[in-house]
Amino acid sequence: MSCDQAESVIKKIIREIGQECAAQGQAVSETLVAFVLCVTRLLDTTNPSLSTIKMQVYFDMNYANRAELLSEQHRVLEGRLAPVVRDITDSRPRVQEEVENVYRKVVSYVLLRSGLGSPTDIEVVREVTAALQSVFPQTEMITFISLSKKNKEQQLKNLAMLVTGIRLYNKERRKGGSSIDDLPAILNEAIPSATRAVDESLNTCHKLAHQYTALLESMQEDQHRYTQLSSFKLKEALFNVRQYEAFLCILLSDAITSAQEVEKMNVQFVVTMEQLKNTVQNKVSIDTKEVFPLFVALSNLWTSFQDQILLLNFLTDMTNNLQQFSEIQSQLFPEEVLTSLLEGVTVKSDEERIRETMGTRVNVSDFKNQEWLFPETTDNFDQLLIQYHGFCAHAIGVRGLTLPGNPAIGILKHKERCYVFSSKEAAYIFAQDPDKFIQLNIEKAKEHAELIQLLELRHQFEYLAPYAQANADKCLKPTTKCDSSTQTDTHILPPTIVTSYEWNEWELRRKAIKLANLRRKLTRAMQTDLSHMRRENSTQVYLPKDVSTQTKRDNSSNVPRPQIFLEGLQGGSSPTTHMVKVDLTRAVDET
Repeated sequence: MSCDQAESVIKKIIREIGQECAAQGQAVSETLVAFVLCVTRLLDTTNPSLSTIKMQVYFDMNYANRAELLSEQHRVLEGRLAPVVRDITDSRPRVQEEVENVYRKVVSYVLLRSGLGSPTDIEVVREVTAALQSVFPQTEMITFISLSKKNKEQQLKNLAMLVTGIRLYNKERRKGGSSIDDLPAILNEAIPSATRAVDESLNTCHKLAHQYTALLESMQEDQHRYTQLSSFKLKEALFNVRQYEAFLCILLSDAITSAQEVEKMNVQFVVTMEQLKNTVQNKVSIDTKEVFPLFVALSNLWTSFQDQILLLNFLTDMTNNLQQFSEIQSQLFPEEVLTSLLEGVTVKSDEERIRETMGTRVNVSDFKNQEWLFPETTDNFDQLLIQYHGFCAHAIGVRGLTLPGNPAIGILKHKERCYVFSSKEAAYIFAQDPDKFIQLNIEKAKEHAELIQLLELRHQFEYLAPYAQANADKCLKPTTKCDSSTQTDTHILPPTIVTSYEWNEWELRRKAIKLANLRRKLTRAMQTDLSHMRRENSTQVYLPKDVSTQTKRDNSSNVPRPQIFLEGLQGGSSPTTHMVKVDLTRAVDET
């Protein structure tokens, strides 16, 4: 069977199952049908496992983290404003009436982008127009029209932020701010209320999980109670409560994060508003460089408040919608029935179980080939990624219980994965053959499909991912179609001429040689004690000229060579010396 034929068969099966369920009064999505592919199980309204799987499918399809949710909301807002922006940036008004029409569109854009009031409220429109005219009078439209499309869009965003900041400032001074809700006050009241709602549901989950766990333990210890309670789907109910508990913890964490962020934003908003008041102080003329950044800061903070309102609504909707998947608990175990079942049973909370095992610890010397992690010997001990969502790795496969693991007993690191245990005995048994118990946990997940997500075992079923993902991408996702149009501007950028461009190969070679020579030229400078703190000075002199003079020529003649002799200088026999000078030089006329 080819891939296309297989996809066609799967689509047909999914469609038929959905129609079968609808005919019997149960409306189910195609995604849920593809996940379960079982009409009988889908129609079983008393099956906690089905409720758990429905809960997991709903959460996976609808939950988004804070960044993704806000990014999608901003993308939707930009899409809604795109036609208005296009009308403004593409317009080329020629007469005054057309200019006024474009200006009115700018007012509408500013109002829609800020989200502060309705465009049909005349008072709001007048307030926005007055605020816009204070920073962007209609006479500036000529300059605005001459801008490029990109610059127009950027200026529109800047104008929207400035007008929003001005309106918020006027509201603070009680001189405007029509239809602007007090978002900080709303958030300060709504976030604690939403947090309490999630916390109450979480406490109910904790209570039910502790009771179901106690009943399951009593069944394993007493055969009579096992026979009495075997008809109840306690394990499936426990898994349902634990999954609901895990999702509520995620929502509670988001609520706490929102509360912390709103608290910081409230402080920043008050400080910025006071700074703006001190800057203005009833002045007639104010430098725009001082107040415009403050108006923009107010606008950005208000946008953050609006984002928090969106996150709060999303949090509330998720909490309310998840509650429907836990209603089966009250159907299977009404309060009076659960109370009677718990007679004579000791119910322990997760905290009590952890406290009971705080004094016990694994002895590392008892294991030669196992690696154990402890708080005092491991960096970032609290941030380790624990398998099975932090539940005891031994109790899942052996007893079918989701008992909280206590990291203080010791964390076993086996094949680069970390495992915790509910008791020292469970840790010792698991460490003797970890692969055996890991396989038992996988078998338990095959028996109860909801454990795959609850215990985060997707990596154990990776061999199913390629085919399931391919079919999910091709078969389950609907194809969205819509009519749309685009317009491409001609020459949206001004023409540019690169004066440094050169096409001649030899000219490029010449420049390359020149640059290569420059690389070897070094400039050195030094400073001496004599030149320190001296100003630079220069003088100009006249360079000497190359000159010459002409004189008479030199001549010579021969003359006699002087020949003079002295006699008697060495003395003689007589005591006195008599020197005789004899001049034998020839006369000049003899030469």
